[in-house]
Amino acid sequence: MTKTTLEPQLDVAAIRRDFPILQQTIHNQRSLIYFDNAASSQHPRAVIDAMTRCYETRYANVHRGIHYLSEAASADFEQARQRIAQFLNVIDPYEVVFTSGTTAGINLIARSWGEANLAAGDEILLTIFEHHSNIVPWQQLAARTGAKIVWCDLPDGKNFDLEHWRQQLSPRTKLVSFAAVSNVLGCALPVMEMIRLAHAVGAVAVVDAAQHVAHHAIDVEKWQADFVVFSGHKMLGPSGIGALYGRRALLEAMPPFLGGGSMIRTVTQQGFTPGELPAKFEAGTPPIVEAIGLGAAVEYLQQFSWQQLHQHDLALGEQTLAGLQEIPEVELLGAATPDRSGIFSFHVPGVSAQDLAVLLDRQGIAVRAGHHCAMPLHDRLKIPASVRASFYLYNTAAEVEEWLQVLKKVIAKLK
Repeated sequence: MTKTTLEPQLDVAAIRRDFPILQQTIHNQRSLIYFDNAASSQHPRAVIDAMTRCYETRYANVHRGIHYLSEAASADFEQARQRIAQFLNVIDPYEVVFTSGTTAGINLIARSWGEANLAAGDEILLTIFEHHSNIVPWQQLAARTGAKIVWCDLPDGKNFDLEHWRQQLSPRTKLVSFAAVSNVLGCALPVMEMIRLAHAVGAVAVVDAAQHVAHHAIDVEKWQADFVVFSGHKMLGPSGIGALYGRRALLEAMPPFLGGGSMIRTVTQQGFTPGELPAKFEAGTPPIVEAIGLGAAVEYLQQFSWQQLHQHDLALGEQTLAGLQEIPEVELLGAATPDRSGIFSFHVPGVSAQDLAVLLDRQGIAVRAGHHCAMPLHDRLKIPASVRASFYLYNTAAEVEEWLQVLKKVIAKLK
């Protein structure tokens, strides 16, 4: 087995027993090795049970109902908001708005804050390795307002350069938006310093924490971020739910994005007045059970320390990096360090990423192949696609070793 100098601090065997999906075999009784966690993580029994319990015993539409089920569901729904606020170190839970995920959160900011505050000649600063969800909404906003997109590049093709970020900022920069962790390179960015520099030129800072939230602590008070968005399905929660944190002063000044039920105070034939936070941005029936599931995911994660989770990432990362470096055909994307938030993307010249992923799947190993919703980055690196293996707290050193051995054989077969 590829050696690691780091001792694991998680009882992974016990953790794996909490995840029913990991107990199955696939493709002629092969054990499932799930390395597609950067796309979506799996769900512990605690999350599944919380959602089932709601459907079976406490489900009704939330807020305004005066019967038992509505009051019970409303209490559970708002308790989930409280848990998420605590998880983010948000003092005011009404600064937490439920959304359908990171994409919806960014679009809300672009439509509501962006249209009210940007004009022709203003600049929006992004990094070249953003997910499409943190590119397209700003491109659409720029087309509507006449604002301009400015890009922070990877000068060496591998590492984020804070000095280049500083150079791209100017008095014209009105908004910056960046991923705290790249979903391709796995690198964690210096969030606090990037926000500090953005604020120094008067810009509002949006942090896409979709990949960060499952592996690192988020402290919005420490970050001093203006907005933070993330999705539940990256952090053991269900799909279709996420959260947007926004500073109260900004949220209160923003017009509602969606209109309909729940987001109003009054409606007349002549018009409407919006409701208070957070209802103002939660039009319609919310994802009730999904929010409760996300609250349960937060509670499950909080039984571990961030130091334990980070040590686990580092141990698997060190093992992976050492193993990949023994395969000469593999070209790793990003810096060759094990501290990559459990994300390792690579390219094998002359080999289709999709073919490689298919052959790995036949051996029971799930990875991701493609551009990972980061086409500008792949264009910058001059490759059409890459293979991404991404780990989480239930993955083991034995799984990594098996994957590395199978990967060698698959590459040899395809070359």
